Amino acid sequence: MTSPRALQGVKVLDLSRVLAGPWCGQLLADLGADVVKVERPGAGDDTRSWGPPWLKDANGEATRDAAYYFCANRNKRSVTIDMATPDGQALVRRLAMEADVVLENFKVGGLVQYGLDQASLLKMKPSLVYCSITGFGQTGPYAQRAGYDFLIQGMGGLMSVTGRAEGEEGAGPQKVGVALTDILTGLYATVGVLAALAHRDRTGEGQHIDLALLDVQVACLANQTANYLIGGTVPRRMGNAHPNIVPYQDFPTADGDMILAVGNDGQFAKFCEVAGKPGWASDERYATNAARVKHRAELVVLLRQATVMRTTHDWIVALEAAGVPCGPINRLDEVFADPQVVARGLRIDLPHAVAGTVPGVANPIRLSASPVAYDRGPPVLGEHTADVLEQWLGIGA
Repeated sequence: MTSPRALQGVKVLDLSRVLAGPWCGQLLADLGADVVKVERPGAGDDTRSWGPPWLKDANGEATRDAAYYFCANRNKRSVTIDMATPDGQALVRRLAMEADVVLENFKVGGLVQYGLDQASLLKMKPSLVYCSITGFGQTGPYAQRAGYDFLIQGMGGLMSVTGRAEGEEGAGPQKVGVALTDILTGLYATVGVLAALAHRDRTGEGQHIDLALLDVQVACLANQTANYLIGGTVPRRMGNAHPNIVPYQDFPTADGDMILAVGNDGQFAKFCEVAGKPGWASDERYATNAARVKHRAELVVLLRQATVMRTTHDWIVALEAAGVPCGPINRLDEVFADPQVVARGLRIDLPHAVAGTVPGVANPIRLSASPVAYDRGPPVLGEHTADVLEQWLGIGA
């Protein structure tokens, strides 16, 4: 017997594109919601054209869909509607009236001309949950600006604490290697939608969710903002080092590099034993984390002199046996070959109407009673237009 899905029966109209909104839509779909993605006829979501690489069809020929699109659109159904036309706008409004949730990431006020803004739709359906994702939010002096992940990583402070330290070779602000602000915004959007659905189920009242990439980025600086707000010192770039913990960074080995993540004084003492330097753990300069932070520069030099004496593999075997957190710095091919990643089934293969199957990454949420399921791969543009219009609106061929 198939287990019920957590969001079974919830209908989501996804008007968003690129990453933050679609990431939220995909997560809701993974949890069982019926997510209908509205796309532009002939073009679709912007990311369909963000190649190479391109998905190949069953004959090995490149399709019109870029790999980027496939990271955030599984389990959805694609409907093509021209929202620039009155008929298209009326059709989307009818779909919205059947939905529990509407997701959109148009510029502030961009949907007013179509009668698809939150005020218009909530007036028509007061129980609707309407989630807007923008760069800077619905209010404030920057509300009308376009916002992109890279821009927000810079404005929101993330790049100021990412990159090699000042004075080191290659120093300078650096963005994270994935559009992390978009991803985090998609996750916050999902939490907001679930909270709003819980509120609606109790009261019958829908609401508008106003999510800004800048807000999310500032909120997610976590300990760095706490260090600044409480300590009064502006955090600086430290490469792979940690502002509050030592040693907690990368170290060279005889054949590469490894991560050493010592979280407490006991783990440091165990590392010293494995390294053949037990005296470090009793040295007043290094015995406590506070002391190690104070004497970071000299200790890191000593540690680097020790870690280059063994291979990465030898260090990991010895330190894991001693209970000291450590690990390699894997490329993506090594990630997907890692025994733990394989055991957890993080690579999945989904059906696709053109390619046969398409690879993807599993949802990391493991629910015991209402598990995530993968009903369909990312859709071909407009693949489900007829089905959705018939099922949601009763419009036949």
